[in-house]
Amino acid sequence: MARFRLIPRDERFFEDFVGMAEELRGGARLLKQMLAVDPPDMSKADAIKDVEHVCDGKTRAIIERLNRTFVTPLDREDIHALAGSLDDVMDAIDAAAAVTRLYKITHVRPGARRLTEIICESTDRLVEALGALEKGTGVVELAARVDQLEREADRVHQDAIVALFDEERDPIVVIKWKELLDFLEAATDRCEDVANLLEGVIVKHG
Repeated sequence: MARFRLIPRDERFFEDFVGMAEELRGGARLLKQMLAVDPPDMSKADAIKDVEHVCDGKTRAIIERLNRTFVTPLDREDIHALAGSLDDVMDAIDAAAAVTRLYKITHVRPGARRLTEIICESTDRLVEALGALEKGTGVVELAARVDQLEREADRVHQDAIVALFDEERDPIVVIKWKELLDFLEAATDRCEDVANLLEGVIVKHG
């Protein structure tokens, strides 16, 4: 017998999450482009800030719809947490771009470029995982790849910090670069946070 709901369930949350992840992917690519050249393309910082504003708006829209929706496709706390965690990824990307411009970085260190590549791949996998969330297939495997990328980012970050202290004698430059590398690594941490939430949702609804 076909099942029906007296009160329809709002499935647009899945589309909203994919839309946010696509914005993150765009922001990550802008950051990669920014740091791909010497000196960095500082104009990308404004474009990244624009994406950050879009993500803020999408986050607010999700929370507002959540407050108006009686029947949701996922637990309410999971929807709220996913929206916030996705926004946190973009905040970290924006912070990395902002300090690059603020500190007038002129030469990009190799570790930073590798971290931007990891951020880009992580956001790629999040787009795929959120696209698969409604059906629930393949999400765990994609989330596991994001976890793996975060562990790689930890190693890259550590190696980059060691190289920074070995090669740079100006303490001000060390401070600037340490902060930038930390923001880049934090973006991969925030991607992992989203992946962990997705794994939890799948376990809960599996």
